[in-house]
Amino acid sequence: MLQNVSILQQTGVAVLAVATVVWAVGLVRVLRRDQVDVDVWRQSQALRALPAQTGPPRAETVDLTADERAAFAGLVRQFGDSRP
Repeated sequence: MLQNVSILQQTGVAVLAVATVVWAVGLVRVLRRDQVDVDVWRQSQALRALPAQTGPPRAETVDLTADERAAFAGLVRQFGDSRP
């Protein structure tokens, strides 16, 4: 025991240490118990607003006219030339 510390101070430190250990053990138990509930909730809430996808998304295509293709090719050349 420390000579310059009173019995009351040592008792206070011991009580605080025990309270900290009890709090930590209780917190771990609560978190482990709730983890199962959270996993079940997350699975039930996963992408609920989106329609179910049965496979990979379809490729979307747009038919372009000859003028639109030429304009797009011009844009590609313009942006391609501006890069170093």
